[in-house]
Amino acid sequence: MNPIRYISTRGAQTPLAFKDAVMTGLARDGGLLIPDRIPDVAARLEEWKDLDYPDLAFEIIRLFTDDVPEARLKELIAAAYASFAHPEVVPVRKVGRLHVLELFHGPTLAFKDVALQFLGRLFEEILEERQGRLNILAATSGDTGSAAICGVRGQERIHIFVMHPHDRVSDLQERQMTSVLDANVFNLAVKGSFDDCQLIMKTLFSDLPFKDRHELGTVNSVNWARVLSQIVYYFYAAFRVFEETGAAQVQFTVPTGNFGDILAGWYAKRMGLPISRLVLATNENDILARFFNTGVYAKGQVVPTVNPSMDIQVASNFERWLYYKVGSDPKAVARLMTQFALEGRMEIPRDAKGRVDLEIVAGSSDTRRTLATIKRYHEKHNYLLDPHTAAGVFVAEQYDELDDPMICLSTAHPAKFPDAIEDATGQDLAHHPALDALKKAPTRCEVVENSIDAIKTYLAARAL
Repeated sequence: MNPIRYISTRGAQTPLAFKDAVMTGLARDGGLLIPDRIPDVAARLEEWKDLDYPDLAFEIIRLFTDDVPEARLKELIAAAYASFAHPEVVPVRKVGRLHVLELFHGPTLAFKDVALQFLGRLFEEILEERQGRLNILAATSGDTGSAAICGVRGQERIHIFVMHPHDRVSDLQERQMTSVLDANVFNLAVKGSFDDCQLIMKTLFSDLPFKDRHELGTVNSVNWARVLSQIVYYFYAAFRVFEETGAAQVQFTVPTGNFGDILAGWYAKRMGLPISRLVLATNENDILARFFNTGVYAKGQVVPTVNPSMDIQVASNFERWLYYKVGSDPKAVARLMTQFALEGRMEIPRDAKGRVDLEIVAGSSDTRRTLATIKRYHEKHNYLLDPHTAAGVFVAEQYDELDDPMICLSTAHPAKFPDAIEDATGQDLAHHPALDALKKAPTRCEVVENSIDAIKTYLAARAL
């Protein structure tokens, strides 16, 4: 069988090999890169079920690449997950009726580390091989920035420019980024929302002369390698829960803003992992929950919340799912995305029962319910949920009618959100030594206007 190649959701990108797809990030036609086929691994589940995390990651990632020598791929994966504090990398905990997949044991205490510890090493490998340079432009709603910086700080061939919405991430999230003083790291606080940062990023990637001149790359989940890395933990968690419960299928609940994390679960299901359904959880910024319940994808105003990494109205990875939903028709994708860009709205037909997707159901939480969930789980189970995970747990509890075990993705360590934890419990409980040390660390950041030209000028003056 021919190796997998990467095509654009909008159809006008020459198919790419894996390493070229990693370095390209956003497709040159403005779409997102996806594999030209999805491998079926149902026959391999039995042989994979007892693998440790790095070995399982190797087995899955190798299916999507033929241009990284397998021995070297193994080494890159092993090095990435050696940086995690837990021997299982992503352990599964039974908490009440739910299983919680803890994705926060990496160096920046957020699920983004799972992908970005690997991607940072992959970038370094490709740039060394090609004697190249890379200027990474990233937008973050909180956790991507620090995880990306941690993955590439100090690398000679990379400069990283991270935009976050000014005063709209938690204090500790901001400090995790801005206390990294390496010469190749540039933090920008944009006077706007995360959606504004993301729009600036996509606009600059669409300016092909500028992108080419400055060798722009991305670590956001528009980069296929991010989604690919995240597919692995769905398999790992399901195998652990199958072993514990004897169940034949599992469900996953995913707190999400940019749709990348749940999209990885959707790919895992398409690959043959026995997932009965995926439960999408949002906060008050509920564009995705509204879409899966109504078929209407329509922008609203971004509302600041206690779970800032979900304060998003335009979900980048939605376009990947949309490609499959419209029958893998890139012209239909381009038409719908153009309509959304112009009108802030699109609509997808529903089936006779009013459903948009048989595999994804959705719900939302709000600040009151999220804080109440944190309080209840601490009191009842002596388990501390961060506010993003708590939103997911609240929504998971609304979908308790199936017998299949429910696995909730825990996306960040609670110590990253001490104010929310104290508001919920009345106690100062959320601490981690690495985060406590940041409170007195020197920082470096520049506040900039919410302007494409401002970012363009800043980057051009400091790019490699």
